[in-house]
Parts: sequence; C-alpha cells; structure tokens
Amino acid sequence: MASFSLNGQAVEVDADPRTPLLWVIREHLRYTGTKFGCGVGQCGACTVHIDGASTYSCLTPVSAIEGREITTIEGLSSDSDHPLQRAWVEEEVPQCGYCQSGQIMRAADLLATNPRPTRDEIVTHMSTILCRCGTYNRIIRAIERAAEEV
Repeated sequence: MASFSLNGQAVEVDADPRTPLLWVIREHLRYTGTKFGCGVGQCGACTVHIDGASTYSCLTPVSAIEGREITTIEGLSSDSDHPLQRAWVEEEVPQCGYCQSGQIMRAADLLATNPRPTRDEIVTHMSTILCRCGTYNRIIRAIERAAEEV
C-alpha cells in the first residue's frame, strides 16, 4: 500500500511497489491528464510534480513517492485558470495536444523557481519535453506571457 498526496488530497493505493507512478495516476486513480508517451523518460508527456519538481512519472516507481506530494495537470489549477493554462490558449499552442500537460507542468516548475526567465533559460529548461508537432515557438511565447502574470 502506497500513501501520498495527489493534488492536495491524501490517497492510498494498493499497487506493486515497482508500478510506475504514471500507471498509478492513470489506471488506479483515474486522472488521465498525465499522458503515456514513450515509457522510457525521453519525451516528457508524463511529467508531474513531485514535491514541486517536475519528474517523469513513467520512470518513478510508486515505492519512491511514499509520503510525498504529487501534482498532476488536474491539480495545477482547480478551474484551469493557471497563468500558463490561459497563456497556452491565448497563444494557441496545441496542435495534437498530446504533450501539452507535460509541457505545462515543466513550465510551471520553471516559473516557480525562476519567475522571470530569459528566452534561453526557457529553451534550456523545456528541452526535456518533446513536441512532435513542433510548436516550440508558441510554447516559448506562452511561457513568456505567463511570466508577465506570475
């Protein structure tokens, strides 16, 4: 049994300790905003926050999160009104949208630690999340827009 906080709520999950956090979130707890992309930590679609830091949930066994705070895209804002979520819409970032929750979670981590990042800092920080549609320039603009509000 694993006990942790998910989006501010205490949860207990009966899962094999080796089960990736991604599958606990999606299959056991039914939060489907976190996406399965590659399963090997190369694309970032599965990015969540663990104690505030962006982490690939596909590589994190549930045994590693005991007593920790996990935040998914659903927990970033109760009404989808986080500055990044608004900026994503205003900049028309998504095409297919598959990587977007991972992109937003990674960007939220950046703005939490660096509220006024330069373009180069944004590019470097976001380089761990792949966008197959290639909307990188819109992603950068959305982060810059959100940074103005933070």
